[in-house]
Amino acid sequence: MNHLDTLRGALRSLRANRMRSALTTLGIVIGIAAVITMLAVGEGARRQVAEQMKSLGTNLILVLPGTVTSSGVRLGGASRNSLTEADARAIRQEIPGVVAAAPALRGSGQVVYGNLNWATQLYGVDGDYLVSRDWVIASGRKFDDNDLRGKAKVALVGETVAQMLFGGTDPTGQTIRVKGVPLTIVGLLESKGQNVMGQDQDDIVLIPLGTARGRILGSAQGRPDSVGHITVKMADGSDMQAAEAQVQALLRQKHRIQPGQDDDFNIRNLSEIVQAEQASSGALSALLAAIASVSLIVGGIGIMNIMLVSVTERTREIGIRLAVGARRGDILTQFMVEAVTLSVLGGLVGVGLGLGGGLLVQRLFDWPVVFQARAVLLAVVSASAVGIFFGWYPARKASRLTPVEALRHD
Repeated sequence: MNHLDTLRGALRSLRANRMRSALTTLGIVIGIAAVITMLAVGEGARRQVAEQMKSLGTNLILVLPGTVTSSGVRLGGASRNSLTEADARAIRQEIPGVVAAAPALRGSGQVVYGNLNWATQLYGVDGDYLVSRDWVIASGRKFDDNDLRGKAKVALVGETVAQMLFGGTDPTGQTIRVKGVPLTIVGLLESKGQNVMGQDQDDIVLIPLGTARGRILGSAQGRPDSVGHITVKMADGSDMQAAEAQVQALLRQKHRIQPGQDDDFNIRNLSEIVQAEQASSGALSALLAAIASVSLIVGGIGIMNIMLVSVTERTREIGIRLAVGARRGDILTQFMVEAVTLSVLGGLVGVGLGLGGGLLVQRLFDWPVVFQARAVLLAVVSASAVGIFFGWYPARKASRLTPVEALRHD
């Protein structure tokens, strides 16, 4: 008996019991569909997190003011405004691999245009800020040296502010008022969307640092060059932990902090947060796939059970085939082909349902779903493996029957 005859015989046997074959594959169908849907949902979540973290900028170190201890009580973070523009310049000049060190002041206020107004975040920044945040100008221009040195009354606005005040029109060249100060919009920032905390990054107005300090936000604690935080962007491939240690050592030296004293600043390595978020998303995807894979095992057990029943029902048929010259390998192959065929057909149906399920999740819950070819291929291979693994024992049992024993079976 050749392989084609074996396949035909297996398919003929499955067609003879269509309902039983369909019910047998149900576990495989559900398992494969669940695996594909969960992997697509998990990959979509991972990519969404990666995009949100990318919108913050890459290879970032954030330097924040420290705390003040008063009468034994530690006040909150940023209660001591210890950072200055000079600190940012020192980081930029003295630490190798620094692409940008951007000092900034942060506040909030009402932005007015005509009879419209909008409450938003106000940032006083220098020329390094857009570089550190990987922010692109959608229209207009960025701040130039004259704007920064001359404390010009100009601004860059985010997409949300532009939408609230100007609708769908380009705001470049228009004049807004912030705390009574007229500012000419010289550029519109490209949209970044929400960050990982759900905050709208486009709800922002950027102002030259000198302008913000002298006219709008003021200087903290009376220091003329103080800043609220410094964003440090390192070159690709930099050792972020080593860079963090270098920033810490440099600022301790500049702030004349003695050994044993606490830092008057805080450092956050955002690359570690990115890695942690990606690892968490990967673990979630693996967990979802593992849970869904339980259905595959259940489906495999169902195949084994039905194949054992089939061997019992067809014992006389096996005996007759052995008596007329069929080899044990032929019997083994036929039952293995039946088991694998059930699994593969169930896998293919499951792939279709999985793709449809993922699209349904995307439509109903507005959740990002990403299908991967390797996930589909893995699902089909897994279905075949389940058929081979769980079909082996019934097929082996059938092949080990002797003609005499099989023909005596009623």
